[in-house]
Amino acid sequence: MSDVEALVDALTARLRPLEIAANQAWWLASTAVSDEHERRRVTTDIELREALGDVSAFGQIRDALASSSADGDSLARRQLEVLHDRTLPHQVPADLRAQLVELEAEVDGTFNAFRGRIDGEPVDDNTIARILRSSDDSAARRQAWEASKQVGGEVAPHVQELARLRNRAAQHLGSRDHFALALETSELDEKRLFETLDEVERVTTAPFAEWKAELDQDLARRFGCTVDELRPWHYDDPFFQEPPIAGSVNLDEWLEPADLEALTIRTYDGLGLDVRGVLERSDLLPRSGKSQHAFCIDVDHEGDVRVLSNNVPSEYWTGTMLHEFGHALYDIKVDPDLPWLLRSMHPLATEGIAMLFGRLVRDVEWLGSVAGINESDLEELRPRLSVARRASLLTFARWVLVMTHFERGLYADPDGDHTGRWWELVARFQLLTRPDGRDAPDWAAKIHVALAPVYYQNYLYGELVASQLQATLRTRAGGIVDRREAGTMLVEEFFAPGLALRWDALIERATGEPLTARHLAAELQTR
Repeated sequence: MSDVEALVDALTARLRPLEIAANQAWWLASTAVSDEHERRRVTTDIELREALGDVSAFGQIRDALASSSADGDSLARRQLEVLHDRTLPHQVPADLRAQLVELEAEVDGTFNAFRGRIDGEPVDDNTIARILRSSDDSAARRQAWEASKQVGGEVAPHVQELARLRNRAAQHLGSRDHFALALETSELDEKRLFETLDEVERVTTAPFAEWKAELDQDLARRFGCTVDELRPWHYDDPFFQEPPIAGSVNLDEWLEPADLEALTIRTYDGLGLDVRGVLERSDLLPRSGKSQHAFCIDVDHEGDVRVLSNNVPSEYWTGTMLHEFGHALYDIKVDPDLPWLLRSMHPLATEGIAMLFGRLVRDVEWLGSVAGINESDLEELRPRLSVARRASLLTFARWVLVMTHFERGLYADPDGDHTGRWWELVARFQLLTRPDGRDAPDWAAKIHVALAPVYYQNYLYGELVASQLQATLRTRAGGIVDRREAGTMLVEEFFAPGLALRWDALIERATGEPLTARHLAAELQTR
């Protein structure tokens, strides 16, 4: 065994049980909020970060990387690269690491336990979503929208303190701020990222403005107001990250009676891929004392993969299940013979898969073959689905522009006027009007800002990846739905390599070309 292999094995043996314990504690804290579970989460997270922050171990990793040959053992070197990027952000004073863990856990606990209030009564996110999706009463919609933002007032001071602490850590390591460090340690180049954002802004500005102008006319008629009187609560989604029914399509009529677990199994069975084990370990129904969001977690990189969701039969939660089980599928199909450190994937790659499958909820073939919608209804839906897919891509792309620009500004100046800047970005990219007199930290109500910092660019890249994979699967397998060849291709070409390849090499290997916006742009041109 070489010195590099011995080093990697020793560090893996140390990190593996700590990461598993931290993941188990995070799952408990998310599914059953309690002081005990929050303390356990803090303890296990601190222990993991202390191991990642071991100065001696980091020095060994850095020295081994500097002395290892690029044409030597590729898996050994790749593990060193992964270890370097995982450990570098934690090379900070222990008291700073502990402050970050404790504050993040406190904010997470607040999000998990918090329920907004309407007329003094607590309401969950599903209730808010139902009001915004169905009510024609502008006053009721405004109350629901404001309830969705109330958690922002609870956590905003803590989120700003987290930004300050993260910046202290990044600057201790010689980075400009946390935004820059997060990109540096996730194999992303900031200049290239913002060139991509600029390109996305350029190709979406005109079509988004045209689509939204038509939408606004429809909404104004629906709510009996002028276009100038429309406000954010008129757009269904609290953050306008999904298009309203008026500018899209409503599939709830067909999906509300559906069994979402059965649809999920059927979707992946059609590709020859079994997700039943993940379903059995998952927590899928809403209740108090549980995170209201959705996520997938790979607890041990050995098959213990779980999904948290809050299903209410609907188009939204159907798409969410397909999205999250796309993540899960990736996790369970990584080559188990890879070294433990490489049995994972880059965030933008797994987001690409999740988005690829999440899109199926508006795919005509999926709606017929899997959801069982009859042919006559499909014919009536077909043109509206095309419009809906395009509207969804446009709306989400513009929302990602808001989030990524906002986060760069948050870390550039944690003490700045984030509320004012938030509404400037919302007006610029989403063409929404700030409510008169509104001066609340609505930006802090988005959980990603606090607890998944500098992550949103992965969703944008994920859309690019999804479009490129979709084009590839169309060429090689004839599509996705019920194509076992598509399942085989994804497993062998995209899932199995895990982190053994950099994300850019992985995408080129699987699709035959480097990541490009060309396929997404083509979808935006389709009406």
